[in-house]
Amino acid sequence: MTPPAEPPGRLRSRPARFIGPKSLKGLTGLSGPQYFLLAGSFLIPLGSFAVLPFMSVLLHEQLGMGLGAVGVVLAVASFVQFAGGVVGAVVAERIGLQRTMLLALLIRTAGFAGFVPGLGHPAAAVTALFLVSCGAALYLPANKAYLVHRVADERRPLLLSASGSALNAGIALGPLAAAPFVLSASAGLFTAVAVLFAAITVGHALLPVEAPDHHPEEEGVEAQHPPRHREKPFAGLPVLPFAVTVLSVYVFMFFQHYLAVYAVPRTSTGFYGLVLALYAVLLVVAQPLLSDRIARMPYPRALRLGFAALAAGMATLAIGRPAALLAGALLICLGEIVLFLKNDLEALARSPRAPAVVFGHQRLAAGIGAFASGIAGGEGYALAERSGYPGLFWAAVAVQCALLPPLLLRTLRRLRPGATTDR
Repeated sequence: MTPPAEPPGRLRSRPARFIGPKSLKGLTGLSGPQYFLLAGSFLIPLGSFAVLPFMSVLLHEQLGMGLGAVGVVLAVASFVQFAGGVVGAVVAERIGLQRTMLLALLIRTAGFAGFVPGLGHPAAAVTALFLVSCGAALYLPANKAYLVHRVADERRPLLLSASGSALNAGIALGPLAAAPFVLSASAGLFTAVAVLFAAITVGHALLPVEAPDHHPEEEGVEAQHPPRHREKPFAGLPVLPFAVTVLSVYVFMFFQHYLAVYAVPRTSTGFYGLVLALYAVLLVVAQPLLSDRIARMPYPRALRLGFAALAAGMATLAIGRPAALLAGALLICLGEIVLFLKNDLEALARSPRAPAVVFGHQRLAAGIGAFASGIAGGEGYALAERSGYPGLFWAAVAVQCALLPPLLLRTLRRLRPGATTDR
């Protein structure tokens, strides 16, 4: 799952559009730092996803951690990475965008380097994973803000779309490139990733510190910097898309966390890497093509379609054969495209707050869902494995995809009668 890019304005007044060849000409006039950040948007996920999708296998099979413990570790790490984006935005506001990116990359480089001694020590591996998650939480808000800093509104969508495409390309190639080495040459892989991040960190150290947005001596300070105490952090929170995002990420992260430990013993690390690569390619191609249609789709219909795709995908995974693993993953990808995009669009449409605040709320919702999924999934998968039928785990997740959404909507309707109004 990739994090949503913050748009320059309200999405309801500027629907998402596919970036065509004519629009791409705008990339020829970028500054050196912008080109560097776009390259980094590819290299950073390339290195990260050479390691992170295989963590459940490494922790469970190589380090001997129980699946319950693995679930707790992945839950906490996911929560830190998602919900920590709110903290990352605060840090960037305090110390600046360039300094925050540099700090984040120093932490992530230390984390990937820590996986090398972590191959023989579970505590070191877990510490390294948390360092990587903390670095990711700090980096994303500052990176997006620096990329569009002092950029005209009409150019921001192109920059953010290009950054998202580069990120998804890195996600697609990372597991595929690392699959032959992740179990047979883990130390070499972790060392190579740490060296890559060290080089990227040096490049970020050479970026210029961003210029201030405003000049208080020329413009009214009060107009440019309104008092922040006027709005409470969660004022204007759109309850329905927030709750649905929690549920969407909760069921989706079973797939993200436990597909590796299920698929690799039944196929190979190479095939698992291929599944992830095709998944990412479908995400890159289909989401921009479907974005206008998803934006126009009524929210209830989008929820039915998205959760139905997730349920069908999870049920298909339960079959356990290579073709079923691939088909199930692609169905889940379609569910992700519909639900994650529509939840963010609906949150923007229902909230009176600025887009940055809305996306902070959505990142927190994603963190809550990922945490709950990790906690429930570890013991759940261990139970299914002990029964001798691990496919039952995916069947149980499919049942949750079918039953939990209407239960959530019914509960919200009782607690907040106006929260589930159709749009």
